[in-house]
Amino acid sequence: MISSTEENYLKALFALSHQDDQVNITDLSHYLQVSKPSINSMIKNLQAKGLVNYEKYKPIVLSDKGRKIAAVVIRKHRLTEMYLVDQMGFGWEEVHAIAEQIEHINSTIFFDRMDELMGFPKVDPHGSPIPDKDGRIAHLTLRRLSECAPGSKVKLLALENSSDEFLNFLNSREISLGVDFKILSKELFDGSVEVNYLGHPTVTLSGKVSERLLVK
Repeated sequence: MISSTEENYLKALFALSHQDDQVNITDLSHYLQVSKPSINSMIKNLQAKGLVNYEKYKPIVLSDKGRKIAAVVIRKHRLTEMYLVDQMGFGWEEVHAIAEQIEHINSTIFFDRMDELMGFPKVDPHGSPIPDKDGRIAHLTLRRLSECAPGSKVKLLALENSSDEFLNFLNSREISLGVDFKILSKELFDGSVEVNYLGHPTVTLSGKVSERLLVK
């Protein structure tokens, strides 16, 4: 039996491994805001259960079993977020904390029914791919808005590292998934991008914002 805390560790390792395949104790400590002794203790526990592979001073690596469990937890989280937005009318900035609790329910049929009711969505409200029941996850080929050339016309399909604060900022600018941007200009000094969309003639998005908008 895997506890909710263990699931959170596996999910964190899964997320970090997609940023850098050399995940260490310090990385995990910073990500989870947990002390290094606590991280060490949990990693030993996860290793004893065959969920990670770890040797001192070497990267922490999810085993195949650990990776599948992590992906299934992510599936439950993203399905829940989508259900809350699609079926219950929550804003995309309201759903993360609720999904953090529901993702630990151990009922395959519950999440399968949720999936079916929504018509088997491929992505969550923030555009992140939803893993399938076997933990397989699609990798979307998208570009950062900051990488696109002036004159380009692109559609916003996903966000990177979405936080409630970032989502509220996007709400205040009437930016949501599916919005079409035309890129007017880019500022080399600070990476800011001038765009128009939804009838707004000229809107300046900072480099920090444009790096987190994933488009095609």
